[in-house]
Amino acid sequence: MTGPAESKIEIEARVYIHKRDPLTRSKIPHIDIESPILNEIIKPHEATFVSGKAGGVFIGLKREMLARLERVLKRLEK
Repeated sequence: MTGPAESKIEIEARVYIHKRDPLTRSKIPHIDIESPILNEIIKPHEATFVSGKAGGVFIGLKREMLARLERVLKRLEK
């Protein structure tokens, strides 16, 4: 589903299309999604999977990431 829903919690994030850039040592164009909350769920250097969906992308989470997400949700739902 695209757009707001009662079961969705909006988070603040910055999204960038990162071009090749020798100053940032970016050799391959990619998309950066930057958010402190996302770093609580997906730790630096952890890999997961992304799938396209109507209106955006879906980021799948592994078991250990889901456990961290549950802790974040408890804090956000207070």
